[in-house]
Amino acid sequence: MTWLTWCLLLGGVLLNACAQLLLKAATRHSGELVADSGQVSWSSVMTLLSAVPLWIGLGCYVISVVVWLGALSRVPVSVAYPMLSIGYVVNAFAAALLFGEVLSLPKLAGIALICAGVFTLARIQHS
Repeated sequence: MTWLTWCLLLGGVLLNACAQLLLKAATRHSGELVADSGQVSWSSVMTLLSAVPLWIGLGCYVISVVVWLGALSRVPVSVAYPMLSIGYVVNAFAAALLFGEVLSLPKLAGIALICAGVFTLARIQHS
């Protein structure tokens, strides 16, 4: 893969990961949107809609789609789509850092498997 192809793939993945983190930040601001009873908290929805991270996150999604289309125009979807799993790795570490989420041993093992899979796919593409 060329340098530009890698930039498009990783750029799309990172923008998508940023979007997820921003959406989580927005929901931390608004609180739970749906109670255990299934009732929607409309006050939380309204708070969420006024949260700046929500709108920045949605913007990241829009840009990530454009970047991702550039990547898909250059590589097979069977190679590109699994690369999205890099976002799981980025988000796991970022969530631990930003939100205090725990990186347990099973999570770390899963991250290692994801990294091995992405590495294998990248090597196959070069062959």
